[in-house]
Amino acid sequence: MTADVVVTGLGATTPLGGDVPSTWAGLLAGESGVTAVDEEWARQLPVRIAARLRVEPGTVLDRVRARRMDRCEQVALVAAREAWADAGRPEVAPERLAVVVGTGTGGALSLLGQDDILETSGVRRVSPHTVPMLMANGPAAWVSIEVGARAGAHTPVSACASGAEALALGVDLIRLGRADVVVAGGAEACIHPLPLAGFAQAKAHSTRNDAPQRASRPFDLGRDGFVIGEGAALVVLERAEFAAARAARVHAVLAGAGVTSDAHHITAAHQDGQVRAIRLALAAAGLAPRDIALVHAHATSTPLGDLVEARSVTEAVGTHPAVTAVKSMTGHLFGAAGALGALAAILSVRDSAVPPTVNLTDPDPAIGLDVVTGRPRTGPLTAVLSNAFGFGGHNAALVFTPAR
Repeated sequence: MTADVVVTGLGATTPLGGDVPSTWAGLLAGESGVTAVDEEWARQLPVRIAARLRVEPGTVLDRVRARRMDRCEQVALVAAREAWADAGRPEVAPERLAVVVGTGTGGALSLLGQDDILETSGVRRVSPHTVPMLMANGPAAWVSIEVGARAGAHTPVSACASGAEALALGVDLIRLGRADVVVAGGAEACIHPLPLAGFAQAKAHSTRNDAPQRASRPFDLGRDGFVIGEGAALVVLERAEFAAARAARVHAVLAGAGVTSDAHHITAAHQDGQVRAIRLALAAAGLAPRDIALVHAHATSTPLGDLVEARSVTEAVGTHPAVTAVKSMTGHLFGAAGALGALAAILSVRDSAVPPTVNLTDPDPAIGLDVVTGRPRTGPLTAVLSNAFGFGGHNAALVFTPAR
């Protein structure tokens, strides 16, 4: 239960780039991946902005296979291939290799698209691949097939905490002795009229249609909601002894994870649950609050959510760490958001660099945190906390430390 878990592989496809290096470069440069949605179907909507993929997955996947996959499954496979290659394609017994890929909506695009076909063209036009495309476990299943994992293919579905909870489950699988290597992360692709309309009706999505790149503004006094995004981020986790035996390069140590639920409200965040998750992660890592040098905040740019998280960080850790919010650039990737935040935290630990939070032009005085803006902040980081919280009261916190 105390085995060290290390990160040996990184993979991503995001609104900033089709791989990890381009995504990381975009984050450090303060680049925004949010653009206008110009399609005809969006003209009726109050929300016409989104953070779309910079590189289409269909351009890097086999065309026949890609047609049988939902977009969410496609991005998961793209990120998994990069992460697996980055880890050096570990030689591990299939029965000791597991996959955990979280998602918030799974194959929502396929479900909605095939329903439209059924209504307009009839049953004979519905794809025979519909069910494998729409099922939430599809991304994990495709990744397990890709790498040959037989120790389990798991799918946490915990809204915007899904990707981070996937990494936490990966740690558990290794520490419980059920796997030596785990490919873990999150994937999401649901830019569609229905989710956009639903979030708009809930007043959760920004309506800054005239200024897409300035719409996502965590911790800013003028924040008015998140911006929907799409993409995937996956990492390769290994038992430290296993990685050392094969002389693997280690990006960082996943020192601790904490997962809680609020049992409070279906959409409203609760400070107690977030604080407990952070404290559990710190305890699992054997660290004190003073050890945290940086917080990669969940910070979606909603008026209430950012404030609750700021109070949670202050209570659980203090106001001394630097804080950054990458959703200001990538938008909110929902089920993949926690995994992308974790990936950014890993890179911060590895490269001693903190991406800036963009669009923070009028800081909310109620936040009270040291939010990094302008240029990246550099310097060694003792430990980094990455938060992810989701509708339904799901809370996940991860702590990363430098490779030993």
